[in-house]
Amino acid sequence: MTLRTAVIGGGTVSEVHLSGLSKNPRTELVAICDLDEEIATAKAEKYGIQAYTDLDELLAAENLDWAHVCTPVQTHVPVAKTVIDAGVPVQIEKPITETYAEFEELAEYAAEHGVTVSEKHNHNFDPVVRQARKRMESGECGTIKGVEVIYTGCSNPDDPNRGPWNFDLAGGEFEEGLPHPIYMTLRAGGYPRSEDDVQATTQLMGEYEYDFTYDGAMVQYVSDDDVLCRTTMLGGTRPVRQLMIHGTEMSLTADLISQTLVEHDRNYKAGGKGRALNNVDNVIDRVAGTIQNLRAVIKRSNSDDWDTERLLNAHYYQNHAESIALEAGDPSQMPVPLSESRWMVRLMEEIRTAAAESAEEGAPIDAEAITQDAE
Repeated sequence: MTLRTAVIGGGTVSEVHLSGLSKNPRTELVAICDLDEEIATAKAEKYGIQAYTDLDELLAAENLDWAHVCTPVQTHVPVAKTVIDAGVPVQIEKPITETYAEFEELAEYAAEHGVTVSEKHNHNFDPVVRQARKRMESGECGTIKGVEVIYTGCSNPDDPNRGPWNFDLAGGEFEEGLPHPIYMTLRAGGYPRSEDDVQATTQLMGEYEYDFTYDGAMVQYVSDDDVLCRTTMLGGTRPVRQLMIHGTEMSLTADLISQTLVEHDRNYKAGGKGRALNNVDNVIDRVAGTIQNLRAVIKRSNSDDWDTERLLNAHYYQNHAESIALEAGDPSQMPVPLSESRWMVRLMEEIRTAAAESAEEGAPIDAEAITQDAE
């Protein structure tokens, strides 16, 4: 069985969906839908599929088993609801919704109709992140005390990478990228014990033409398993993107940029020798990881084997796992549960709230208004 699949939205991010679905032996890519006929036609010609500019027409004609929504976040709820009405499972690009209220609306709608909804959380399936979580889940790290994700070098709010629709978000293009480090923290560290355990801090460091409220954010909480979790996100810096897992027996640093995993299993405080050996260990891990990645890249360049590609491409990996779950008709097997998306949106809402409060506190004082109120 192959899943008849279509992509809705032909913007920047649609390409990785189209390419992966066209290669996945479990999916049959049949159509692309975009309001812009020129974009839809160009994508359709590239992949040998049908082009549509009307979503209802697509759903009526193609008898889909799966749809991928790659439209602006402001349209996710109405587009997804239309797909759900047709009884078609849907994967939605991050962020799944713009607000927490919208998420609850969408989740309730999907549950009422018995249709599976998921969100793209690709970095959770990066090769190095899968390695780190495997080591952590095997117990090698001992008791996990903390999880940190550093995700800097993000886009500035006014960068037009995804399109001008991003400028309507409180954090602009910067906000559009926040789901990545947040869902990584949730997956590795666990969900917050409660909403009261979440603390968010933001800053607006740049000057922009639009009324953005933040271009840097930090969110932290304590998880159900008593893990201290923290996520730091900055726009406009040099990129540093790492997942750090702190355990009693061993800590790990998964570097997303180099896709290398560094083990911290030596007590460098024992003396000068320990510090020197700790440095040697770090270098060895980096070199070994780099060699492993080079071999994988060479293997991929010399082969179009799907298993080789999906193991190296996090988007493909998630799609492959979801296609298996959909074929089995078992939503519990979906690699990205809606519970993870729910907390991701909730934490983003905390960040936006903190940014709005900070902007209000920093607003210039209207002396004339104060005088009038006093009178």
